[in-house]
Amino acid sequence: MTDRAPRRILIENGWVVTGDPAIGTLTGCDVLIEDGIITAVGPDLPGADADADGGGGGGGGGEVIDARDMIVIPGLVDTHKHTWQSAVRHRCAGLDLRSYFGEMFGRLGPLYRPEDVYAGNLLGALSAIDAGTTTLMDWSHVQNSPEHSDQAVAALRDSGIRAVFGHGWPLVDLPAWIAGSDRPHTGDVRRVRRELLPDDDARVTLHLAGRGPELSTLDATRADLAMARDLGIRVSIHMGCGPEYGAMAAIAQLDRAGLLGPDLTFVHCSESADDEFAMIAGCGASVALAPHHEQALPGIGHTPIDRVRAFGITAGLSTDTETAGPADLFAQMRAALAAHRSQLAEGRTRFAGRLDPFGVAEVFAMATQGGADTLGLGDRIGSLTPGKRADVVLVRATDPNLFPVADPVAALVCSAHPGNVDTVVVDGVVRKRAGSLAGDGIGRARELALASHRRLLGA
Repeated sequence: MTDRAPRRILIENGWVVTGDPAIGTLTGCDVLIEDGIITAVGPDLPGADADADGGGGGGGGGEVIDARDMIVIPGLVDTHKHTWQSAVRHRCAGLDLRSYFGEMFGRLGPLYRPEDVYAGNLLGALSAIDAGTTTLMDWSHVQNSPEHSDQAVAALRDSGIRAVFGHGWPLVDLPAWIAGSDRPHTGDVRRVRRELLPDDDARVTLHLAGRGPELSTLDATRADLAMARDLGIRVSIHMGCGPEYGAMAAIAQLDRAGLLGPDLTFVHCSESADDEFAMIAGCGASVALAPHHEQALPGIGHTPIDRVRAFGITAGLSTDTETAGPADLFAQMRAALAAHRSQLAEGRTRFAGRLDPFGVAEVFAMATQGGADTLGLGDRIGSLTPGKRADVVLVRATDPNLFPVADPVAALVCSAHPGNVDTVVVDGVVRKRAGSLAGDGIGRARELALASHRRLLGA
């Protein structure tokens, strides 16, 4: 799959939802991309170069993409996905949280070879692109060897998606890593930073997928955060995922230890206390939510989307794991909308008196700019703002489940699905065109994923 972008792409005559409050939503609008950067948004922009090769195949010229009858949006941003699990999709759909832990981390996780991680990541990343997701935070807690990390990164690069690789811990000798562990995070993350992902402006970058005080001692957490900060990378940590972990008040522990900061993202926080949400807001940290999984996987606790809103916390949406739910952010937006409105309607939130019902524009923002801000990428992606990287998605507004469209954002949040996604541009490169993924990567991904699936589930 080529990584070369046409020098210039003009997306013309679309219904453009920029996600930028200063520009708004425009009909009959063009988006001009030059060298992978959005350079202009508006009507009647100048066309692509006369020397265009017409096919957008990276020939160095230009391309015009006709966006009539299309809704043009910023690429969706997935803030937390265990992508390595994608080849065993739906395996845990009937399980509760503790049974999921036992199946994926206790039984299958130690069996993963580097090639299994590659297969899962490639399939998961390509399916994300197919669904209009242009940025993915790969929460990769399967670092059974350095080769496992290498193959995870290789698959992300090969897929063409924009990705943050979250370096986690091994699933061999698992209790020693997650049961009050005093082990510091594996030092191989330093090698990954030095040799694989040194550039924070690259398409694939690095975060630490940390354990935090719920899985390791406070001293181990302190050492892990010091290492990440020394390496200049953000840290993502699962918090309050179920009553048992919520009772540990791990965010409060970090606060008392002086370890909170804006470089942290907390995942789920379903059973975290109200004062801990105030601490998150106070230090400028962010939260990654997975509303479908938080509502549908017994044991996590209800999604805390009401408290995230009440405290004004930066938050994004995520797809978590394909073993237990859908791979697309359209489904997560609908789950978020339904969960929040039911919280208010049924009086299941202490903030009902000062919260308006969750609106479609707000949930759409969480899947775009909010997700970008959550990952520390808000100055590069998240809206169709001139100067940002060109991550753009075109959705067919004439498809039967969407037509006729009165409000493009409402249509996307309430009814859209991956099959409506016509075109996906990542970093100025067309990765999906006319409803099909570009190149032959999906055929290879299917072959590798099927072999991994059969080996792991037949083991």
